[in-house]
Amino acid sequence: MPDWCLRFVIVVADDQREQAALWTELRALAATHGLTRVGVAPATVMERARRALRERAAVGLHDTMQFTYRNPERSTDPRRTVDDAQSVIVAAWPYLMDEPPPPVDDHGRVVPAARVARYAWTDHYAHLRTVLQAMAHHLHDCGHRAVVVADDNALVDREAAWLGGLGWFGKNANLLVPGAGSWFVLGNVITTAPLAVSTPVADGCGPCRRCLDGCPTGAIVAPGVVDAGRCLAWILQRPGVIPHDLRVPLSDRLYGCDDCQEVCPPTVRLGERHRAASPPSAAALQAWVPVLDLLDATDDAIMSQYGRWYIHARDPLWLRRNAVVVLGNIGDGGDAQVVATLRRLLADPTHVVLRAHAVWAAARLGRRDLIDEVFGVGKAQRDVDAAIAHELALLHAVPVQGTSP
Repeated sequence: MPDWCLRFVIVVADDQREQAALWTELRALAATHGLTRVGVAPATVMERARRALRERAAVGLHDTMQFTYRNPERSTDPRRTVDDAQSVIVAAWPYLMDEPPPPVDDHGRVVPAARVARYAWTDHYAHLRTVLQAMAHHLHDCGHRAVVVADDNALVDREAAWLGGLGWFGKNANLLVPGAGSWFVLGNVITTAPLAVSTPVADGCGPCRRCLDGCPTGAIVAPGVVDAGRCLAWILQRPGVIPHDLRVPLSDRLYGCDDCQEVCPPTVRLGERHRAASPPSAAALQAWVPVLDLLDATDDAIMSQYGRWYIHARDPLWLRRNAVVVLGNIGDGGDAQVVATLRRLLADPTHVVLRAHAVWAAARLGRRDLIDEVFGVGKAQRDVDAAIAHELALLHAVPVQGTSP
């Protein structure tokens, strides 16, 4: 072997040893913080994800969602975030915890409360970012650039996680971690450090289709393909009037939806083995939100308590809108506080969206008399906003609570 060739082989071997040593250090650092599920994806263009984003947007499956759809060229190319990036460190942080009991009043009676999806009970991303920042600092100390990206439209995190060998894409479009399921939030470190790429995981769903059959609105239109316009998690985040046919299926949800995960066999069967480390006390979790309290709270109070969630335009109106629908689904039309809340919402001319949904909620609870107080013959019906007029015109189609929608 010529001397130059031998020198090249020695340099390559040294580089590989350095890469392996650095990755060993990074994994050990992550493990000291409780993060054990990590891998490495290439920092190249995610062609499959880019194609899927374009195709689904072209047929309207993204609804009005922006996030990674806003700029597919950026969200599928890690080097748009870090010039000359070589690797993407991918990580999955478990968030499964025991569900706290619903809130009760001073007399021990359960109050009308809205449900929150598990990932949003506490800020799991804050814990994950802390670990990822520690890894990024270590990379900086080793002479590499590194940027943490988590829950950010700069990167399609599920595709990165799949490329980095963390799991496979379930038919519900969630990433399923082998032996653990999907109760994980995802995050990344995009870096100029050259690291050995992990091997992607093979599909583990097989013929199972429980998530498709279990979605309350049929939003999973094909394996791995979700129609955002029918996905309850997105419906609860987007602005505007909630479509009539989706209000009853929303049930008691205020923020997010877990149904496609709660029927997933690997997630249900194996998820319990991989729970959140050191979860906060039940009292600190935002698993339930008292509906009447939310509808009576000020903007500042709502944003102070729930502002870490994604709320369109940072306007608490959209959480209140969701709460009105929940009230129509689970409230008691004979309860004095429920009646007082509906009466106030129906008469408030400053919040058209809430007023429109209150018409539906009052009718659903069998209290059309409250609607007549405000919009009956000879009253304000002629001057109402178009959204409210539409609700009034559809009153005959509103199912009363306890009947079929």
